Amino acid sequence: MDSGSPLTLPQNHKSGYVALVGAPNVGKSTLLNRFLGTKLSIVSARPSTTRNRVLGILSDHEATPPYQLIFLDTPGVVRPKYRLHDHMMRDVDRALGDADVAVFLADATEPRITHDAASALEKLSGFRGHTILALNKVDALPTPDEALPLVETYRQHLEFEEVVPISALNGKGTDGLLDLILERIPEGPPYYPPEQISEHPERFFVAEIVREAIFDLFRDEVPYSTSVVVITFEERQNQKDFVACDIVVERDSQKGILIGKGGSALKRLGQRARRGIEEFLGRPVYLQLHVKTRSDWRNKEGHLREYGYG
Repeated sequence: MDSGSPLTLPQNHKSGYVALVGAPNVGKSTLLNRFLGTKLSIVSARPSTTRNRVLGILSDHEATPPYQLIFLDTPGVVRPKYRLHDHMMRDVDRALGDADVAVFLADATEPRITHDAASALEKLSGFRGHTILALNKVDALPTPDEALPLVETYRQHLEFEEVVPISALNGKGTDGLLDLILERIPEGPPYYPPEQISEHPERFFVAEIVREAIFDLFRDEVPYSTSVVVITFEERQNQKDFVACDIVVERDSQKGILIGKGGSALKRLGQRARRGIEEFLGRPVYLQLHVKTRSDWRNKEGHLREYGYG
């Protein structure tokens, strides 16, 4: 999934970068997946699932005008507690530095601006591109009008060019949001082939799928203390691909939880992750998981670089 050189410019073609920004658990990854029509970013009901900037490419060369939008799904903005958080917030800054349009997602069911939402608004204060406020989760309200007071509250902090109520979950309002984005995208060449949907390698998504399974199956601090590293990714003819991953935790007690009695928890995790990987790759996989302890890895630069952060 490597990017190529710019392609020939179709007439009136539009091309640009769109940053999806907001507090944790407001639906940025769900919206990206909705736009692309496929599951690219992992999704969990638990906040702060996304750790890296995930790039997704939406191309339509049959549209009028034809376009290519490069979406940047960013980690939810938090006040950093670990060095890992510092790296995540730098990813948000880099996305805004690249973007032509920033879509700020807010939870329509949250009646006030939370501390994390306020931190996300601060990130936008110096942004020089176009800004759109998307009030997500309106499907959970009796009527969209219930969110009007929240709109005024957000506009007191930042003068958004447009406000649109949406449901990333069921798609309500997302076509209108896409139109508002396209109105603000400049003319330019497509930067990627039309069939390409990301520049991340398959290894990246395999690790994310394993991590998503951890978020789904385990509770409390365990998912947040976990990183996944793909050690081996071997495509094999006439047999299943071989994938081996290290699951890194901070304490031996977390390692015991992930493995479970007689390896039962790790087996259940492997089965869940393998199904997701096979669905993503479209071919059968033999998945091998190992759990390792690396004390306080979220605060150690060497480990963070080794695990792909920074």
